[in-house]
Amino acid sequence: MTFSFQAPTALEYFESLVKSDDHFPLLEAAASLAQDEYPELDVQQVLGDVDQLLARLKRRLPADAAPLQRLRALNQFFFHDLSFGGNVNDYYDPDNSYLNAVLRTRRGIPISLAVLWMELAQGLGLQARGVGFPGHFMLKVTLPKGQVVIDPFTGKSLSREELSERLEPYKRSSGLVGDFDVPLGLYLQPASPREIIGRMLRNLKEIHRSQEDWQRAIAVQDRLVALFPEAWGEHRDRGLAHAEQGNTALAVRDLETYLAHAEDALDIDAIAERVAALRRAEY
Repeated sequence: MTFSFQAPTALEYFESLVKSDDHFPLLEAAASLAQDEYPELDVQQVLGDVDQLLARLKRRLPADAAPLQRLRALNQFFFHDLSFGGNVNDYYDPDNSYLNAVLRTRRGIPISLAVLWMELAQGLGLQARGVGFPGHFMLKVTLPKGQVVIDPFTGKSLSREELSERLEPYKRSSGLVGDFDVPLGLYLQPASPREIIGRMLRNLKEIHRSQEDWQRAIAVQDRLVALFPEAWGEHRDRGLAHAEQGNTALAVRDLETYLAHAEDALDIDAIAERVAALRRAEY
């Protein structure tokens, strides 16, 4: 008798990781995003590399180190000794979102750096969470005497005044001024692991769309649909990418799914016209 075992595809592996919010493996899911670009990537090796960094860091600290001491040791280790930081020279390089590349180059964007930093922080027993701050992902650490907000791009702790100043352009552009203003604390709510992976994918989505790299855009959209099955706009965007790539049948399927569910969307008529044009092109 012979047995045949077929390894899951990169997408199937990702789907298995993000199926449930219970014990969502943030680091593993984030590391797996690189498998579309690096098909031979060993995700477990990436996790092992992070474990080794944590072991090195733990050796620097006494077992009874206070939370503030642990936080300072982590920041010294991550931002200074290892020189992790933002890729200011090539911010829109997709490698900035792939943890295997970030570990190699020590350069990334705020959210990829934050995912690595949070894994180390949690390994030290710190209460660290990611924050979906508008335009720039942040880190928040809860200490016995209060909270610290850190910019993962630079490692700098930010005061309330600095955070408010960073928010001003977003508030003005969104009309959140005067009577419509909201407290700073609402912008500092922790992001869930699913939201973090979604933000990482949407960063890649914008890069590939701006470069009209439809094949890579479709791979990202496949993951977004797996992550947010009822985010009908992601089905639409995958359909539009398929249309650009010449995958007419797949484009029609996704766009019709969107039309069936997004009843009140402002672009319903435009998408319906696009579907009609695609169907005409088939015959």
